[in-house]
Amino acid sequence: MARSKLLNDTVSDNKSLHVFIIGITGKVGGLLAQKLLSKGDTVHGLVRRDEQRADLAAQGMDAVVGDLSSMTVEELAAAFGNADVIVFSAGSNGGSKEDTMAIDDHGVAKAIDATRQAGVNRLALVSVLPESWRERDLGDEVEYYFAAKKKADIALSRSDLDWLILRPSLLVDDPGIGSVSLGPAEFHGQIARADVAETLAELLHEPRISQQILELNNGSMPIREAVKS
Repeated sequence: MARSKLLNDTVSDNKSLHVFIIGITGKVGGLLAQKLLSKGDTVHGLVRRDEQRADLAAQGMDAVVGDLSSMTVEELAAAFGNADVIVFSAGSNGGSKEDTMAIDDHGVAKAIDATRQAGVNRLALVSVLPESWRERDLGDEVEYYFAAKKKADIALSRSDLDWLILRPSLLVDDPGIGSVSLGPAEFHGQIARADVAETLAELLHEPRISQQILELNNGSMPIREAVKS
């Protein structure tokens, strides 16, 4: 309880956070790390290889080398260190069923347990907008990916953590435009990964947004205003 109050006080005073990112070498995770650094936050995360750790160190970020699929809950909790917030932005992106199960399903469940075990209260999950690609004839592996994402959303939403689930629409690598449409239910379109990262960075610094599922699409409202409203 005291830790939660301290986190809320810290965030509301716009002081820096210590954020651990699972998926820090991914596209959204990497952009998020840069956004957080620009805010003065301390950022570290989980990487698979020593050279990735060296690359992050050159950018002012520390990292723990490990494989999410094989790490124990205890090992993952130890990796979190003294983080204030855990962000799970890793994903198989509709790869093999084995990878999807290990990352998007079991990986999230492991992160929930590790967050609790480490004494961290806040966990943010980057999920997917359920309507994504519904107009297409998807293969079995992509359908399994959507099912795993939904299962992870349910698991986190039923936890006792201070959780946040962000569901962006179709991700693209276009430059960010700095404006979005954010709310409990949004139309499915597309959104730049840079705008997703910026939105998430703002959400992490907004303690009033707690235990909510938010959907994110391109839109006309400036990101900071969308988060505050």
